[in-house]
Amino acid sequence: MPIVAQSTETTDWVSRFADEVIEESERRAPGAKTSGAAAPVVVVASGLSPSGPIHLGNLREVMTPHLVADEIRRRGYQVRHLISWDDYDRYRKVPAGVPGVDETWAEHIGKPLTSVPAPKGSPHPNWAEHFKAAMVESLAELGVEFDGISQTAQYTSGVYREQILHAMKHRADIDAILAQYRTKKAPAKKQQQKPVDEAELEAAEGSGAAAEDDGSSGSAGYFPYKPYCGNCEKDLTTVTSYDDDSTELTYSCTSCGFSETVRLSEFNRGKLVWKVDWPMRWAYEGVVFEPSGVDHSSPGSSFQVGGQIVGIFGGKQPIGPMYAFVGISGMAKMSSSKGGVPTPADALKIMEPQLLRWLYARRRPNQSFKVAFDQEIQRLYDEWDRLEAKVVDGTTLPADAAAHSRAVRTASGELPRTPRPLPYRTLASVADITAGHEDQALRILSDLDPANPLASLDEARPRYDKAEAWINTHVPADQRTIVRDEPDTELLKSLDEQARESLRLLLDGLADNWSLDGLTHLVYGVPKIQAGFSADATPKELPPEIKTAQRSFFALLYQLLVSRDTGPRLPTLLLAVGQDRVRHLLGA
Repeated sequence: MPIVAQSTETTDWVSRFADEVIEESERRAPGAKTSGAAAPVVVVASGLSPSGPIHLGNLREVMTPHLVADEIRRRGYQVRHLISWDDYDRYRKVPAGVPGVDETWAEHIGKPLTSVPAPKGSPHPNWAEHFKAAMVESLAELGVEFDGISQTAQYTSGVYREQILHAMKHRADIDAILAQYRTKKAPAKKQQQKPVDEAELEAAEGSGAAAEDDGSSGSAGYFPYKPYCGNCEKDLTTVTSYDDDSTELTYSCTSCGFSETVRLSEFNRGKLVWKVDWPMRWAYEGVVFEPSGVDHSSPGSSFQVGGQIVGIFGGKQPIGPMYAFVGISGMAKMSSSKGGVPTPADALKIMEPQLLRWLYARRRPNQSFKVAFDQEIQRLYDEWDRLEAKVVDGTTLPADAAAHSRAVRTASGELPRTPRPLPYRTLASVADITAGHEDQALRILSDLDPANPLASLDEARPRYDKAEAWINTHVPADQRTIVRDEPDTELLKSLDEQARESLRLLLDGLADNWSLDGLTHLVYGVPKIQAGFSADATPKELPPEIKTAQRSFFALLYQLLVSRDTGPRLPTLLLAVGQDRVRHLLGA
């Protein structure tokens, strides 16, 4: 594939970052163009801590570099998107709301995440693998290609041994950088812009003041390395001596009292502290692009400090935008350490991957947005369908077209999609009314467009399944639609002549208007006809009181059909109930 200097989609944030990343990658490999050498592999990175459910805020850590990497791939470059699984981090606390977990898990606090048992009933070998698995499955559905790196595997196999020894040899230089921030007064806490990952929780508890933040400092000096105890496996250890020539390191454990002396050149049960670990990895992997949350980028935080420490390892700080908070409609800010937060898997149960990708692609990283689990999801789907229509007829703006393109396809191809993408709110209403009866759902959906009826529910899947899952899991029981079995005779008897006339007009038009468009025209037209206007009269041609009459008519129909003042859109509801039953319930 020929390399394109710049994308034609230059108006969106993804393209602008892709331009910068390509330029920076080429700066780091000078002479490649003139010598005819192959273009360097562009490395972008994400970091995820499987300390608990990996939620939709964490997903921005992945989607931001994924979208940039995918744009670079579209231009013909080789790209490597790394996801570092921070599964060698310490287990900090027992998250609330995680099924199969109780207070006994507190005994594992301080151990590596891969040494903590998985929740009861999990098929996975440990805590980290349990939470990684759900995220890996979601990323596959979202079309995200990546190379996963287990930090447990990296550290325990000795991959970073030379980097660890180098950090220990240059511990005074690292300490001097960190000391610049230790002496400064910690800034006042402010609203976090993104959920904090587990590593940064350790690094953000003060501007370098906490011992676990940037290494052990004591009478023996500063050490940027923390062993896990050889007896209890916890990281509640203190390095008491280290010899650069022999690499002999002595530590003691404050949890169980164990102590030992090891040769660091042969020892693989420990890790660099976070503020040193992160820049070490930038240098080791040659990372060019990695985003970070606002909390990572504040004064004294890991991204800023890492920008100085990375030079000790002979590397450069990556380009990296700060990204903002991702919210949930009707819910508080997410925190994975608290458990019970919506994950990408939760979102993908109720929305197609294209919609979820679009939510992350259409907003610049520094713009916050919400993922809807409430009624707002119907409005989002309406907006998405309008965008799709504009893309088809060529009337969409360039930035919107770019976001759409990034949502529906990657450099590897188009994501699977629903063959007949009927309106989400219609599908939700049908799923609500039919309560799992697929034959009834197919009957109703086939009546939406009699000229081109749906032959099978599979044509409306997976969107239909997502809408049904939303109805079943996120709509309260008291808001579900239950159609009456028998007419409300008392209400029918109490109606005045005008109300009876409105029902007669509706019933007389049912047979000739039995489609979604036809019934829409009919239910809106009855009050117009009663007021002496044409059923085709536009709002501009009608007095304001017609709207009041329409609302009253709609409320009457809802009461007679579902014993409530509101419900699904009336045309959909009428199709769902069926002509014979509608006539029965309306007193025909």
